[in-house]
This record gives sequence, C-alpha cells and structure tokens, in this order.
Amino acid sequence: MDKFLIQGGNTLEGEVRISGAKNAALPLLAAMILAETPMTLRNVPNLKDVNTLVKLIGGMGITISYAGDTVHSDASTLNNQFAPYELVKTMRASILVLGPLLARYGEAKVSLPGGCAIGSRPVDQHLKALEALGAQIEVENGYVNAKVDGRLKGAEVVFDMVTVGGTENILIAATLAEGITTIRNAAREPEITDLAHMLIKMGAKIEGLDTDTLVVTGVEKLQGCEYSVVADRIETGSYLAAAAMTGGRVKTTHTDPALLECVLEKFEEMGAEVTRGDDWIELDMMGKRPKAVSFRTLPHPDFPTDMQAQLMAVNAIGRGFATISETIFENRFMHVPELSRMGANIQVEGNDAVVTGVDKLSAAPVMATDLRASFSLVLAALAAEGETLIDRIYHIDRGYEDIEAKLQGLGAQIKRVSE
Repeated sequence: MDKFLIQGGNTLEGEVRISGAKNAALPLLAAMILAETPMTLRNVPNLKDVNTLVKLIGGMGITISYAGDTVHSDASTLNNQFAPYELVKTMRASILVLGPLLARYGEAKVSLPGGCAIGSRPVDQHLKALEALGAQIEVENGYVNAKVDGRLKGAEVVFDMVTVGGTENILIAATLAEGITTIRNAAREPEITDLAHMLIKMGAKIEGLDTDTLVVTGVEKLQGCEYSVVADRIETGSYLAAAAMTGGRVKTTHTDPALLECVLEKFEEMGAEVTRGDDWIELDMMGKRPKAVSFRTLPHPDFPTDMQAQLMAVNAIGRGFATISETIFENRFMHVPELSRMGANIQVEGNDAVVTGVDKLSAAPVMATDLRASFSLVLAALAAEGETLIDRIYHIDRGYEDIEAKLQGLGAQIKRVSE
C-alpha cells in the first residue's frame, strides 16, 4: 500500500496549476449519459474517482475514452442500465447515474454507494425527489431498482436538507421530464452551477442558477457538446493553506477567486497577504506564523466543509486559539487524533473543536481517514520537524491530481513509497 514520506521544514514557494474540480467532473460525466450525440469534456482531473466513474459508464456499453484531461463519449451505444456494487462501493457519487438513466431510458439498477466514512449522507433525498417525478423505486438486496412508465413528470421537489448530490441528480433527471420541475432548498455550490451550464449548452432549459430554487422546463432530447470542467476551489484552497502553513508564498493559477472568497477572507484574517487576479490567487505569509481563526462550516456560499481539515491544520500552529464548528457532517473530526499525534493541541466536544496553537509540530507516523483529512496531515507534515510517514493515501488520490509533483514543484520534500 502506498504511503507518503515527507521531510518537514521547507518553506513552500512558487506556482501551481489547479486542476478541474472532482466535485464538478463527476456529475458532468453522469450527465453525458443524456446526450443523443457524441460529447467532449475537457479539463477533467486524472483521479481515482473519475476513472471509476468512466469505467462504470463504459460498463453500460457507452463508448467512452479518457486520455490526458479529455473524455469523449457516445451514449448511443448504451446496452444496459446497471451499476454494480464492485464499482459503486468505492464512491458515493456513483448514485449520480440514477437520474440520467431513469430520465433517458426509463429504468436503472444502481448499487447503494460507498465512499469516505465522514457521515451517513443518506441517498433517501435522491430517491424521494425522483419518486416525486413519477419514478417507481424499490431498494432490495443493496440495490436501487427504479423505473418509470414513459417520461418522468415535472413536479415540485422540496429537499428536507441541503444536498449537493441530490440537487445534481434531480437537476439532471428533470431536464428530460415532461413539464416543469421546481427544485426548492437546492444546494448552491459552484459545481452545481457548472453542471447547469453544461446542461443548458446541451439544450436544457434551466432558470434560477446560483439560487436555492431551480426551475427546469423539460425538453424531449439533449445533444452532445464540448465543455470544460470548472477549476477545483478545494484544491486551490489546499495549496494556499500549504503556503500559510509553511510561512511561504504560493500562486495558484487556472482558478477562480470568486469560488473561494469566504476561505480567502479567513487566510487574510490569519495575517496572510492575498492577491487576486482574473484566474489566479497568490497567498504570501511573509515568513510569519499565522493567527488562529475561528469558523463554522455551512452550505455554499459560506465556509465549505471540504476546507475544514486544512484550516484546522493551519490553526494547529497558529498564534492563540480558535473554535471550529462542523455543521455539515457529524463525523468529520477523524483527523484530530492524527494531528494530536504530531503535537497539535485540539479538544473536541460534539461538533466543535477548540484548537490551541503550538509553536511547532513533530513528525510521527499517521494514517489518513478520508479525502480532505489526508491533506491536513500532509500540511502538518510539511511544517513538522522531522520525517513523517502518512499511511492510507489512497484517500488523497481520490481528490488531488498529481499531488507529490505539484508539492515538489513548490519546494516540498515529499515522495511516494510502497510497502
């Protein structure tokens, strides 16, 4: 199993090119199932989850190829609507194929998904929304069996809770439904807006972008198009956090500052100098130790839960103390024991963590527990004295493209080792 070996103590400086967003690429790939003519998707990150979904789509008979950062597909060759457990078990986003299969082909059999163990994240919101559009759904032996007589029917869908995946699934499905679908309490993440833009380019009619109410007027068919995945705002924030963690200066390119404003404000509160351009962000810590800052995770446009672990790591070496409240997932402090092994002073009570900054962290063997937690351990290792070994880095490969090369380009001493 691969591990990262990191020698801490280097100040990171330089430029890093940001990849396309994993959280945008996955629903975009699922939506390609709707197209009646060939499609091309560019700026696709080369990640384990992306490869899994490409394999899943190809297993349905769809002609699909993935080379460099480009995916070509032709859904006209699809010959089955089956998503097996063997592929779905590793990735929760696999449930996103349910909506497009139902909308275009009238039936689907999709395994209940797996993924990071950061909370229950039930798919019941997806299923209730699709039932509101007329789908008949049974869950049996770990599979969702869904069908519809004729076309899905437009309806009013009100989510009980804000759900990114649920919003994406019903948005995709509603594009081919008969009539008008209104989605209330919709998630507002930039990746959902990116999905809507591609669907519109394919011929969909969608109103209310960037709001919590999406109105979709169904059409009879969608055509293929060329589209590019939006920049990964979480990868952007993670590399900026590496500059804050090491007192360095990092410029992220091919990104969008507007997608990350609340996080950039926290970096500025830490004492960093943050400069923004049209498609780049630079953070300069000017050799200083960051100030610890408090924050609360909330749905977009507030502070993203996917940046919580990284900012906690920076707080761990910050001046003073800070309180972090996690309101999205109930089990997303699993990195705390690992950071504590490296000398961090963190006290957890329920959904709150109080971080008291320490002067320095020390190297220790640690284990990644989920995707974003794994980057927090990389950050801690970059700042720690000595050599840190991080186990179970398959988590990080699910969401960060070519991480060791990018960090090496900034001056980090990091290498992948196998045992």
